[in-house]
Amino acid sequence: MKDNQILPACPPGEICGAESRTPPTSNISRGESASTQLQSQSNPLHRILVVEDDLLILQLNTRMLKRSGYEVDGAEDGAAAWEALNAERYDLLITDNVMPKVTGVKLLEKLRAARMALPVIMATSALPTDVFIRCPWLQPNATLLKPYTGSEMLRTVKKVLREAHNTS
Repeated sequence: MKDNQILPACPPGEICGAESRTPPTSNISRGESASTQLQSQSNPLHRILVVEDDLLILQLNTRMLKRSGYEVDGAEDGAAAWEALNAERYDLLITDNVMPKVTGVKLLEKLRAARMALPVIMATSALPTDVFIRCPWLQPNATLLKPYTGSEMLRTVKKVLREAHNTS
């Protein structure tokens, strides 16, 4: 069969052509483990925006979330994140706080002022607790203190998404 050839749909219950007997391709051959495949199949597709000015952390977090079955976009600062939030729909925002242009707290202020109902995880080395005490409406849904592990992040993401789903 040629690569660009489109096959007609098979009627229900019938086997059509040799392609139907070919087992589905596997991600395992591309270096992903079977447990990664199962994990990604068990997560419903959620769209996450990760905001981090440290490019290595941004890449690691983005890759880990994608391998866990999430659709992920990354932004290197709060200004780029704000543009993405206004252009796309996301189910979760994970943001650092200390970043150039727009901080995580300023991003939360913009998010709340725009009345965007989006759960937020603040992943940072120093939480701005004084700001959250003065302005409790800016409090994120969850926090992660750097350094955190990949499993801590995944647990927090699942928890926040589950809670957001249960309240909607």
